[in-house]
Amino acid sequence: MPIRAVLWDIDDTIFDYAMADRTAVLEHLRAEGMLDGSGAEGAVLRRWREVTAVHWARFEAKEVDFQGQRRGRVRAFLGEGASDAEADAWFARYLRHYEAAWELFPDAVPALDGLTPGYRHGALSNSSNRNQDRKLRVLGVRDRFEVLVCADDLGVSKPAAGAFHAACEALGLEPGEVAYVGDKIDIDACGARDAGLTGIWLDRAGAPGAAPGGLPAGVTGVHRITGLDQLAALLRGDTRFGAPSPIG
Repeated sequence: MPIRAVLWDIDDTIFDYAMADRTAVLEHLRAEGMLDGSGAEGAVLRRWREVTAVHWARFEAKEVDFQGQRRGRVRAFLGEGASDAEADAWFARYLRHYEAAWELFPDAVPALDGLTPGYRHGALSNSSNRNQDRKLRVLGVRDRFEVLVCADDLGVSKPAAGAFHAACEALGLEPGEVAYVGDKIDIDACGARDAGLTGIWLDRAGAPGAAPGGLPAGVTGVHRITGLDQLAALLRGDTRFGAPSPIG
């Protein structure tokens, strides 16, 4: 079954979330008087990422809503009982720095250009539709995607098959006609594979792999690329789907 569409992850796939978040946290904490320039940036960033991971997992598990995970991150990070209004205000100040740092990866638009019009495009994210729709519009690429499907609306998150199937249904395609590309091998590539899509892992960091195609030991049935400039060749048959990918 030929691939007719590409579903895209957003954060750390086409949008440089890690860079924007790092920049925002440091600038925000300096503005709040919470960084004294003593070289504590590394510890602060680790702590922020830890609390973000914990409360994002709660959001994905539907234990809290999108605003609730933001409030939880603030309270856990500050170590104090901030009210909802105080937590919202603190996070809003962080967001100003975060949004000022928004950037697409340099290979994102060329990859989209190179795959159009041969392939349709959609986006599937574990975030909220309101958040990701605005982000894509500010970054100037929302019109590149026919559909934007987000976990907050679905009630199910990647890697659950239901999330991938909902995005395929929104495109009007069968899972076998869709490829999914994302930066997380378990949630994105393997989740897509298990749902019947072609799973493509974007390994920008070049993690060492022990299996064919540079995959971690024990992982099969997905493809690995180290940049979006390799995606067109993979999709257009330079690599046979179902065989270990030599790309990367």
